[in-house]
This record gives sequence, C-alpha cells and structure tokens, in this order.
Amino acid sequence: MNRPLHPALSFALAALALVVPALAQDASKPWRLNDHAGLPDWLKVGGAIRVRGEALDGEFRSAPTLDNADQLLMTRSNLRIDAAGERLGATLELMDSRVFGGGDGSFVNTTIANPIDFLQGYATLSLGSLAGGQHRLQVGRETLDLGGRRLVARNRYRNTINAFDAVDWLWKDDGGTELRVFWSLPVERLPSDRTGLLDGHPVLDEQDMDNQFYGVFLSTDLADGVGLELYAFQLDETGAGTRQRQLTTPGFRVTRESAPETVDFELESAIQFGDSRLAAAGPNVALDHFAWFAHAAIGYTFDMTWKPRIQVAYDFASGDSDPTDGDNGRFDTLFGARRWEFGPTGIYGAIARSNLSSPELRFVVKPTGRSDVMFAARGVWLAESRDAWTAARVQDVTGAAGRHVGEQLEFRVRHQIVPKSVLFEWGGVYLFAGRFQDDAPGGQGQDTAYGYVQAVWTF
Repeated sequence: MNRPLHPALSFALAALALVVPALAQDASKPWRLNDHAGLPDWLKVGGAIRVRGEALDGEFRSAPTLDNADQLLMTRSNLRIDAAGERLGATLELMDSRVFGGGDGSFVNTTIANPIDFLQGYATLSLGSLAGGQHRLQVGRETLDLGGRRLVARNRYRNTINAFDAVDWLWKDDGGTELRVFWSLPVERLPSDRTGLLDGHPVLDEQDMDNQFYGVFLSTDLADGVGLELYAFQLDETGAGTRQRQLTTPGFRVTRESAPETVDFELESAIQFGDSRLAAAGPNVALDHFAWFAHAAIGYTFDMTWKPRIQVAYDFASGDSDPTDGDNGRFDTLFGARRWEFGPTGIYGAIARSNLSSPELRFVVKPTGRSDVMFAARGVWLAESRDAWTAARVQDVTGAAGRHVGEQLEFRVRHQIVPKSVLFEWGGVYLFAGRFQDDAPGGQGQDTAYGYVQAVWTF
C-alpha cells in the first residue's frame, strides 16, 4: 500500500518550523526538557526527534521486487530517563523508528523501521576503586559504541539502532586508560516482515541464548596526542535462521585527532577467523573463515578562517577468492556502522566493509561555527573479482566482469539552527556505474543518484 510522502514530509518540517522558534527564544542556547521539568538533581530526562526524507533513482541492487526509483519518509524518536544515586544508577530509553511512503517496490527492512520498543534499560553499580582506577558493573539492555565504530556501534544515521542484553564491566583511570569486558545477547528487532514494518504495530524485540556476542576492549593515550586501542570480539551464532557464524575478531586502532596545522591520522586493522556460512537459508555448509580488513587515513587542517581540512584514506576488506574451495575469505563487519566513511545508508548504502578495495579523497570546510560542508570522491573496487558486491547482492563467480564497481561522489551540508539543539542536514550521492555493474549477472548497469534532507531536534 502506497503512503503519501511529500505531504507528510511537508507537515513534519512545518511542525518543526513552528516549534523551534517558540522553544529557542535565545538561538544561541540549547533548550533542554530537563531544565524546565522541575525534576530532582538525581533524575534527568531528554531525547531527540528526527525527520528525514530520502529519494533514490537508479536502483543498484539485484532485486526484481524493488522499484528503480524509491522515496521514503523516516522518523526516529527517542526518550531517555537517567536516575543516578551515590553508587547505584539506572537508565531507560525508548525508541520509535517508523517509515512512511513505502510502496510495494520500496526498500524497507529492520534497519529502517522498528516500532516503539525499549532500546536501553539497565542498572549501573559503582564498584569503587581498583588498581589505581574506578570500575563499575552495568547489567541490562544497552547500546555499544566502541573505538572506531567499524565493528561495534550505536548507529547514528541509520534509522534503527543495534541493542544488546548485556553484562558490561568498565575500569578507567585518570590518565585516560579504559578497559571494558562485556558479554551480550544481540537483540533481534521485530517485526521483521514487510507488512508489520509498514503498519508500525509494536512487537517486542527478542534475544536468543543461541546467539552470543562478547569481547574485551582496551584504550589508552600515548605520547603527543596519539591514542591506542586493542580489542578482541567473539560472535557465537548457532540459532535457527542465522548464518551460523563462529567468528573471532582481534584488532587494533591508532589515532591522532585533527587540529589546526597538524597532521592527523588513523590506522585500524583486524583479522577474523572461525566458521561461517554465506547465507542464513538454503543448502549452505559451514566454511572455514579467515578474513581481514584495514583502514588508513591521513589528514591536515589548515589554520584559516573556514578551517579547511583535506584527507586521503584507503579501505580494504577481504573477499572470498574462490567460491568453490570450502573456505570463506569475506570479511564480516559484525555490528559496525559505515555511514561516516562510505556514504549514507537508508535506502542507499551501496558500499559495505566486505570484499572492498576503495581509496577516498575528502574535503571539509566550516564556514561558520554552526556549519560544515563536506565533499568526498571515492573509487569502489572489489577486493576479489569472483566474490560478491555484497551491498547489491551481485556476483560473477567467473570473475570475468572484473572488479570495478564505480566511482562515488558525495556532499553533505549541516547547519545548527540552535547549537546542540536543532540541526538541519542536506546531502546526496552520485554513483557512476563501473564495468562490474555492466557485465556481472544481475548487475543493473546504470548510475545511481540519492539525496536526503533531515532535521533533528534534541531536547
């Protein structure tokens, strides 16, 4: 059933236009619900509402059920309540992610819609001092945002967010060193069927003891503003309808933050080994899994009025060199995010951290203290010609179509109408089709254009 997009988007933006001036009598100061609620000091409440319209022309996925052109309106609303005592605290966060305008040929799944449910609900116990630092224990449903966010992330651009039912221990000292150990059950977002997602009727999300995710994460500050992270994650997935992944992923990350007249850099790499299947259904057998990924970037910020910054980056994620040898060399990004690196997701998301070889040139300026503009150009190749372009589910097992997927141009404009309170964002992507798209079986052989506009009110 088609649902009107443009009237809904117009109404939502008009509502924001009316509400924001009323709330922001002083446009230099953010408005917070907690400041006006008259609550005791130990209780805090806040949240955010986001409205985004997306449009795509030139569907790149190999899916005959999808229309060649698509447009959706998405909303994401969350309300968070924190209670903090001397040693004991608790957090409750509700999230409602909805989609409007989804016709029969629209791209809609659980990354786009998840009707109102508990995103977080946990208790925190401060355990006092230990080995020169402080440590705490956290138990319940939580979101995780670790390191470079390439393997474990609380999603920001995506309309839904990964959650975990977890036991989470954290130790940190005054010098900036943190050690985190966690065990969790990844939460399955429901409903998962198309009708349920479009209707928006709430269904409680679930977890399964057959699917476990746990790990250890260490971060520390080195000399001259350089940070080091070491981690190891384990995914044990044995539940029905899954890819039966038994994956161990150790890695490291070294960073230096950007600053005027300073060369900044980032280097991250991880290996991955164990067993996996290529799909959750069908006559798939467990394959020996060995894969790896690497990200390298170097940037420079000029000490000028608009603070221009230029960055060169390269991303590699291994693919499966031979689909017939009983091994799987395709890297799995686990619960990571990709928007800030590979472009918008939503109904786009053409680049994934899997079977990828991709250089990028990026340029950012800040015309005002409230605005920033970004341009990026990225080349997209497959790491292995016989493996799939995973985001499009297109594969040439012979390798004859080559590795060149295309070139992606991206821009993004952000402006804080009210600092830290009301954010307007506009952006778009154009993907020029390469030879692989033309020659691979199931390839669409056409360019793809995508654009979005969104407004976020944080209260």
